[in-house]
Amino acid sequence: MRHYPHGRARLAGAVAGGFASLALVTGCEVVQDDESEFFIDVAPVEVRDMRITAEATGELEPVLKVEVKSKASGEILDLFADSGDEVEQGAVLAEIDPRDVNNAYDGAKADRDVAVARMEIADAQLERSRRLLEEQVISRQEFEQRDLETANARASLVRAETNLELAELRRKDVQITAPMNGTILEKLVEFGQVIQSATQNVSGGTTLFMMANLDDMRVRTLVDETDVGQLAAGLAATVTVEAFADRTFEGVIEKIEPQAVVQQNVTMFPVIVLLDNRSGLLKPGMNAEVEVLIDERHGTLAVPNNAVVEPMELAPAAEVLGMDPQSASLDPSVWGPLMAEAAQKQAAFQSAPTAMAAAPGPGAGFGAMGGQRAGAPGASGDGSPGAADDAASSLTVEEIRALIQSGEISRDSATSLFSAMPGSGGGQQMADGRQGDGRAMNGGRPAGGEQAGGQDAAGAQPGAGRAGGARAGGG
Repeated sequence: MRHYPHGRARLAGAVAGGFASLALVTGCEVVQDDESEFFIDVAPVEVRDMRITAEATGELEPVLKVEVKSKASGEILDLFADSGDEVEQGAVLAEIDPRDVNNAYDGAKADRDVAVARMEIADAQLERSRRLLEEQVISRQEFEQRDLETANARASLVRAETNLELAELRRKDVQITAPMNGTILEKLVEFGQVIQSATQNVSGGTTLFMMANLDDMRVRTLVDETDVGQLAAGLAATVTVEAFADRTFEGVIEKIEPQAVVQQNVTMFPVIVLLDNRSGLLKPGMNAEVEVLIDERHGTLAVPNNAVVEPMELAPAAEVLGMDPQSASLDPSVWGPLMAEAAQKQAAFQSAPTAMAAAPGPGAGFGAMGGQRAGAPGASGDGSPGAADDAASSLTVEEIRALIQSGEISRDSATSLFSAMPGSGGGQQMADGRQGDGRAMNGGRPAGGEQAGGQDAAGAQPGAGRAGGARAGGG
């Protein structure tokens, strides 16, 4: 905090990032009496690099995460992995009591042996029946019946062999193996626990482990709908976590989900950011802050946010700071060059209609802020052009219109520039693309006073009349 008991402030118009604003560039005059004092933070205008970013928070999670279950039911005899272990695909994680599946395998093998014997007998009987048919000892119908019995024996053999193969697979299922390379996140069972099969139980079976591949991580975050329009898949993102506050992790936006989510009456969109975590530093569940770079500018004039006001707030801001509102004016050394630079950047958009007629119209000039709203005290009423006239003199009507169309400046800022141009006949009407009618309008009312020495308050020359409605001329 700095205390300035004496001093004056000069307000400079600045255009940074396409917005017209006013910045406090030196000190400030402070109103001081016996009961109170004003303490104000003062910061100089700086030339620095500006970054426009979208920020959000989210939680880290692995891209690939699976539940490890068993195809076999039974009691757990042994566990070979614990939470935090890194395992390879195919590694044995647990073993289940194999007695039930071994018994089922033995039964299936016996059934297969019986089916093989029956098939051999059926084949022999069919061959004998064929010879008897040739010798006309048996009828054709008896031979066909023997052929049917042989076909049934063959079908039984096929079923028995299939059941035996399934029983063999179930014997292997008693060993639970890792389905992929990864890390065990959770162990959910203990030694001696009886588990249910995932393939034979309608509830889905018992989950033994949770595991994931932590080489690829992602952050699922929610971005406000006002920012999501500037994001797209493929944009670079910077992620920070509290565990490594002095380090950043580079990521990329994978996708923006189409369905919005409403939280506390705020519409948000889920945005997925992918991260390379082969270093193993990031862990699932960590809170992460995501910053996506939308645009950046180098060598831009910068001021604190709380020092920025709109042009029409110049006089009220000066009064709040304890200054004489009539002494506050736009700084043409800052406003003019910045506006010219912004106009050059928008040269490609200068397809507006031809220049309007520049013939001077009545009511062209007024003070720096007095004409902005009816009844506000004017900054210059002595017939000399104000600082806004100097700032606007470096721009043409086409350039200002192009800045409005491209969104570089607001319509209120353009109105101030048009009104300050020599020969302009109404800033708002020129900002709308219409020829001025000789009076500066604000909200449908004349910005100047009603009478100024028997003539219109705006006067016929730039800055001829006072802008303050109550003090214009002799009125």
